[in-house]
Amino acid sequence: MRRSLAILAVFAISLLSQNADAADKLRLLIVDGQNNHNWKATTPILQEFLSRSGRFEVSVVTTPPNKSPAEAWNGFRPKFADFQVVLSNYNGELWPEPVQRDLEKFVGGGGGLVIVHAANNAFEQWSDFNKMIGLGWRGAGFGDRITTNDAGEVVRTPKGQGPGAGHGPQHEFAIRLRDTAHPVVKGMPAEWLHAKDELYHGQRGPAADMRLIATACGFPTARARSSPPSWGTPNTR
Repeated sequence: MRRSLAILAVFAISLLSQNADAADKLRLLIVDGQNNHNWKATTPILQEFLSRSGRFEVSVVTTPPNKSPAEAWNGFRPKFADFQVVLSNYNGELWPEPVQRDLEKFVGGGGGLVIVHAANNAFEQWSDFNKMIGLGWRGAGFGDRITTNDAGEVVRTPKGQGPGAGHGPQHEFAIRLRDTAHPVVKGMPAEWLHAKDELYHGQRGPAADMRLIATACGFPTARARSSPPSWGTPNTR
């Protein structure tokens, strides 16, 4: 079964670039245009990296700027159905309802969805988006929190208990695979050191049928539970 994949760190894009000897390139659409991070710098890097892998045919669609008039949004209607993967590098205003329905239909029909870093901050009010991504940058009262304990067991903290989403200081951190059989990490080492970066923790959401792929510790000095920087969720329809 195809899965929509929610990935919260740029490192995980490299996981999707494996198996570059595939005969047919995957058609991938990057969506950007608004973000609290510098999307104008990161989108070209993502596009170049994915294209260079030889595995993807990459296109980009850009939303209107923040606080644009409704007329500007009328022309924003990405043809998700023309692609096999949609990668969101977007964190901004809610998309028009027809675009929301188009993405839901795309994912429900087997299309892949990749969420990069702050893109999981977006669309808290969009119920089906939260189901698609599993976990997002949300407050403690939004939904469950997923971590692992020292034994590697999944710990689900209920809504309203414990902290909401956040991140500590940038630091190097070890990525530990929790699902070595997942296709996007097949053949990768069970653990490796990630370069200094910003790592989210305490993310919240419905986390329904979530398949945990990897974990990392969000605090460089304190003893803490590991949080998932990478996971998969089934198609929502």
